[in-house]
This record gives sequence, C-alpha cells and structure tokens, in this order.
Amino acid sequence: MIKTTATNKKIWELLTAIKDKTLIPDPAFQRRLVWTNKDKQGFLDTVLKGYPFPEIYVATEEVDLATGKGIDLLVDGQQRITTLYQYFTASEALLLGSIPPYAKLSDEEKRHFLGYEVVVRSLDQLNQEEIKEIFKRINATGYSLNAMEVHNSRYDGEFKKFAEEIAALPFFDEHKIFSNADIKRMGDTNFILTFVITIMSTYFTRDGEIEDFLKEYNDEFPLKDELLKETHTVLKFIEDCEFDTNSRAWKKSDFFTLLVEVYRALIKSKLHLNPKHIRENLKEFYDKVDEYASSNRNEDVDAEIRDYHKATLQGTNDRGSRIRRGQIIQQIIAGK
Repeated sequence: MIKTTATNKKIWELLTAIKDKTLIPDPAFQRRLVWTNKDKQGFLDTVLKGYPFPEIYVATEEVDLATGKGIDLLVDGQQRITTLYQYFTASEALLLGSIPPYAKLSDEEKRHFLGYEVVVRSLDQLNQEEIKEIFKRINATGYSLNAMEVHNSRYDGEFKKFAEEIAALPFFDEHKIFSNADIKRMGDTNFILTFVITIMSTYFTRDGEIEDFLKEYNDEFPLKDELLKETHTVLKFIEDCEFDTNSRAWKKSDFFTLLVEVYRALIKSKLHLNPKHIRENLKEFYDKVDEYASSNRNEDVDAEIRDYHKATLQGTNDRGSRIRRGQIIQQIIAGK
C-alpha cells in the first residue's frame, strides 16, 4: 500500500524548491490542461484574495543518501504551481491583464502571497513507473479517450471554443451532419477544427495538425470574427443549393470536401457561383458515383468517378484522399 501524507507548504517554500530544482513541476509524463492566460489570471486572483484551491500531489523520485537531499516530482498540480512561479518571476509567458504584477504589490501583499499555504499530499518514495501509474489513475476518466477528448482535456482556449461555436450552429442539426455518438465523443468539434485548419492551411492527414493549432491559438484567435462571418456565408450558399435530403452532399466525408471547396471557390477565389448550377452539376456527379458504387464498378467509368468513390471508402481521412476528392469537387464547382 502506498502511503500519503498531507502537509501545508507556503508558496515561498514551493518556489524555492523549484529554483533549487528539488521540485520538478513538469515531469515528462505530465500532459494536462494547457491553461489560457485568462485561466491563469483567475487562479492568481483566487490566491491573492486568499481563497483555497485543491491540493497538489508530489512524489519523491530519489534521495541523495550522502546529503539527504531529495528530488520531488509534481504528480498533479502542474498548471497551478507553474503559474505561481511565472507570476513571482515576472515571466513574459504570463499576461496579467487586470492582475497587479508581483513587483507592484505592497510589502504586506507580498507577505500574504508568499505565505499562502498550499495543501501538498506527499507520496512514498516511488520509481518513475509507479509515479506514472498514479498520475494516470488520478486523472482517469473511466474510459479510453479518443484524440479529440485528449485535446479537450488539455486545451480549452479560444480556438477550441470557436470550433464549438460553429459546430453548435442550427445548420448542422437541421441536416443531421453529426450523429449523437459524434456529439457525445466530440466528433463534431473535431470535424470543425479539421475544416478550419484546412482552410487556413491545406489538407492534412486525420488529426495531424489539430494539437499544433489548439496550442498556437489557445490564448487568442484573431481570425475568429472573419472566419465566423465567412463560414456563415459558405453554409448559406450550401443551404441555397437545396440538395435533396438523401444526397451524398450530406454524408460526412462528402460534406467535408464540399464545405472546404465551396469556401475556397467562394471566399478565396471570389468566384461568382450560382447555387442552382452547382446543385445540378453536383447532383449529376453524385448520381454517377452512387450508380458506380451500386454496380459492378465498371472500369470503363470516368477516372474522376472511380477516384472519388475510392477516396470516400479507403483512407477517407488521409491527406491523399482528401486532396483527390477536393480536386474533383473543385473542378465541378468551377465548371471545368
């Protein structure tokens, strides 16, 4: 049985331990929520006003038998302790907003801050594997997380919130783009993130670029208003096309390609598109793909039909399949 002992440590003791490297606040196995500066400001406000926050966990990885000096790893509480250290050291990574800098606190306020008591639960001296296992169990969710749920557990900033705002638009519910299972497991947010990243850059494989963008735009997403307006324009155009309810246009992979390519044609290339013509041209194409899919898949069919069908079945979310579907739909939309 692993024993734990709860003690109170003042903030100055924790800061000194970090400076002396006897407390490691970011061991390699830590992958927790990446706080925005707004999160950090709220936490600092809590501390400066003297309100309590949840206990942190530390574990002693090793002790120098000659000096008696031990090295503790922070098992849980990374963001809290790192934020305190950034505040005290005036780190440029921390934007304070309305929070007064530590240097501008009165002497009495500094004493209160440094003397604030943190509940620290210490674990037995453990090896790395034992510490990792405890970290995993402290943060267990009860079921295996998919990629988007892992991202969600780490990033709750502006870029993710922007995607959630778009995914919640009535358009997606009205056309049943996402299933209940998609919504429950954050597949709708993942879909929109993939769309937004694609129009900002290019097609990519599966979820390969999502974490980088979530991290880059966690604090601020300057393109939010512009992209929201453009997305509304694109969705309105697709609505005006009046595709039949059973059209391939509403199948997820087909819709993703349509969404990206309409955006590129309408917004980026500023083409003057007629929704009626687009509907007729795509209906003809989709009908041919459906006919090919339900037949013996005659090899005499046009390469575009064969390639598109293949790209909706095999490696649907691979970059190559996304590019090929996009090229074909792009040609149809542009009337080439």
